[in-house]
Amino acid sequence: MVAAATLAQSAVKADPRLIVPLDLPTVAEAREMVAALGDSICFYKVGLELFAGGEGMTLAGELKAAGKQVFLDWKLHDIGTTVQRSAAVLAGSGCDFLTVHGEPQVMASAVRGRGASGLKILAVTVLTSLSDEDLHEVGYHETARALVERRIHQAIEAGCDGVVASPHEAALARALGGKDFLVVTPGVRPDWSAKNDQARAATPLDALRYGASHIVCGRPITAANDPEAAARRVAAEMGGAWSATA
Repeated sequence: MVAAATLAQSAVKADPRLIVPLDLPTVAEAREMVAALGDSICFYKVGLELFAGGEGMTLAGELKAAGKQVFLDWKLHDIGTTVQRSAAVLAGSGCDFLTVHGEPQVMASAVRGRGASGLKILAVTVLTSLSDEDLHEVGYHETARALVERRIHQAIEAGCDGVVASPHEAALARALGGKDFLVVTPGVRPDWSAKNDQARAATPLDALRYGASHIVCGRPITAANDPEAAARRVAAEMGGAWSATA
């Protein structure tokens, strides 16, 4: 039975709804991870850690050249002019998703900056590591859900293509944004993995059922002894994944 299950998982193709974050200290380690994952993953997230190392955009270009999709998770947050100019530069990279913080001026500026390019602007609603208590400590008097709802409305008004929200707010984002709205959910953890620093986590299949268009799953895959096998296991659990014979 174990051998049969392993064989079935190995036949699962890369699911474009599954995004793996390359949250590794160096670009060299990120390249090793991409090689280890092989064709089990077709969508990668490149965040600030690799950008700070100086080669993040080089890696993004390599991934695009290899036929992968790239999510620039940079969470831009600055005055409107700076955000607009930054988005304009990144729009020319050929990357697919870019995150900005969910404040009206920031979101509208990013949308203007990307122009007619194919770059999708995603508004970060509330970080998935934050609980209601954390938000109260920062100074918000709303619950995480109420703040997410307000920011979804603002993202739609600003012309964003979607939002980043926890799996538990995915249904809300889907209901407000409609069928074509992108709902990217970090904080996804299979039952067989630890939650780590995600306060509002859910399983991959549950996140999709709630309304997510894409899920971000990191350490259960990248910290596994066999990352490729873990990636295929997550894809198989997502439901609707394609087999190699489809």
